[in-house]
Amino acid sequence: MSEETHLPGAVGGVTRIGRTVRRPTGPWTPAVHELLAYLEAQGLRGVPDVEGIDDEGREVLSYVEGRGVPADEVVLDSVLVEAVEWLREYHDVVEGFRPSGVRPWRGGEAELQDGQVICHHDPGAYNWIIQSGHFVAMIDWDMAGPGRRVDDLAFLVWTGIPLYRDIGVEEAARRLDLVVEAYGEFGPMTLLDAVVDRMSTAADRIQAGIDRGDSGIANLQKVGEPQRTRDRVAAFRGRKDAILDAF
Repeated sequence: MSEETHLPGAVGGVTRIGRTVRRPTGPWTPAVHELLAYLEAQGLRGVPDVEGIDDEGREVLSYVEGRGVPADEVVLDSVLVEAVEWLREYHDVVEGFRPSGVRPWRGGEAELQDGQVICHHDPGAYNWIIQSGHFVAMIDWDMAGPGRRVDDLAFLVWTGIPLYRDIGVEEAARRLDLVVEAYGEFGPMTLLDAVVDRMSTAADRIQAGIDRGDSGIANLQKVGEPQRTRDRVAAFRGRKDAILDAF
């Protein structure tokens, strides 16, 4: 077997072995694997393949070549647009994936409701893979579960524009315009309001994961979560109206 290499950043930890990555499993894993198998069957690009479970009980996924996005990087306009276009394609494809009944997801047991799709739920820029200056893949699917399309897009722009920090009102509005045009469904007010709601929910979900003993989510405490996100949302509320006025 090839040498194991730890890949930092993912909730729960990831190890690379050769052309595969290995991740811890949980009650959510069967539902996530069913989702990924559906996406593969539909020919959606930019999604890792499921290759099974190894002898240590870890899921085995195909390794996607490319580089990740460091926390402090503001991606090129073109990469942002490509990521948003990919998310729209994913949402359109996954509309046909309608698992029935209550299923165990990492965020808790849930049933897909009318008006919902199975969201990625963690499509931040840190989960993008870039090759030769282009967005090519979205990784780390273990947080997937039922939700609204706009919530996934809101999560993406939080780190993709990024809105979690102050890059200047005019620049934030300019890049927001790129996102609105690329996704083609939600206006700026709807999206900015969704950012507040979705990232507030993200902080609550992190706390809930910590409270129920999810060790992977509990690791986020090392970077100050969930208080870090709550503080950033509060600061964003103070910038939101100015960004909308500049749009």
